[in-house]
Amino acid sequence: MNNQSNIRGRGTTSNAVGRFERYTTVATDDGWCTEEDLPPLRTEVLDEVARSLISYNRSPDLPFDRSINPYRGCEHGCVYCFARPSHAYLGMSPGLDFETRLIARPNAPEVLRKELSSKGYRVAPIALGTNTDPYQPVEKTRLITRTCLEVLSEFNHPIAIVTKGALIERDLDILADMAQRRLVRVGISLTTLDSGLSRRMEPRAPAPQRRLQMIRRLTEAGVPVRVMTSPVVPGLTDHELEQLLEAGKDAGADVASWIMLRLPREVSELWRVWLATHEPARAEKVMTHLRDMHGGREYDPRWGHRMRGEGEYAEMIAKRFKLTVKRLGLATQSEPLRCDLFSKPPQAGDQLSLFE
Repeated sequence: MNNQSNIRGRGTTSNAVGRFERYTTVATDDGWCTEEDLPPLRTEVLDEVARSLISYNRSPDLPFDRSINPYRGCEHGCVYCFARPSHAYLGMSPGLDFETRLIARPNAPEVLRKELSSKGYRVAPIALGTNTDPYQPVEKTRLITRTCLEVLSEFNHPIAIVTKGALIERDLDILADMAQRRLVRVGISLTTLDSGLSRRMEPRAPAPQRRLQMIRRLTEAGVPVRVMTSPVVPGLTDHELEQLLEAGKDAGADVASWIMLRLPREVSELWRVWLATHEPARAEKVMTHLRDMHGGREYDPRWGHRMRGEGEYAEMIAKRFKLTVKRLGLATQSEPLRCDLFSKPPQAGDQLSLFE
């Protein structure tokens, strides 16, 4: 039985099964225990032996065609996370399972090395953290992201990282070195400056001021940073757009971007329950704006539409963003990362050149 006492600090209270499951289970109080008897809901990490690591996509909405994810699920627990439905493919819930039953891929660095060494591999920037955060708390002990970075650095391979995790500062030694070769850029997601709202909406992610500190430390080390005002939540965080961009600029970011709140599949129900619990007075306003942007639906997955929506409200947000980045001198496109430095490092057993 799940209740508020044993799931404190989690993004959702629901653990409804995924869409592929035949049966649904319902927690029932049998009278033998009280809320005080229930232990805290702790994070469980399972290992997966990855057979491949680099995932390719052809989406015109994305500025990259390949990505890697060291982990499935994310302990940050952001209730709005568009990646939650992916846990259904594992036979787990996009709700609490997504943030408490994580999958680690400890052999990821070895698989990555093999894929980059393939004769048919053609270099292009790899995105890291596009589905789940590579610097969520479990990375502190598992070190999978760090060892993947070591492989990428060894190959002189360009990479773009997206994270909310302060643990990225641990890897400044690698990142600063790669930045000198123009092989890395980092995007820091900044959703609100209201620490209370952030704690409710993103319960285990660093507070807004901590994320701004991350931007400062990265840029001071020479690592270029994009401030990502994502997601913009209509009727809840939209009024902060200018302040978020200003704060990111002041912290050192030189590029900015934005994405509207997305509610694919199971995320829609989780979000509506969260709104009713934490922001009941604003719930109708938020959902009305979302439906207006998606032709009456809560989400429209069409390419070219899903990231921003359409209509007067979406156009207003886009205009405010455009005017603010122009005023602040922020770019909307990053400088291209270098691909010409890519090379396969010598491997054990390789025949050395007679002229070296």
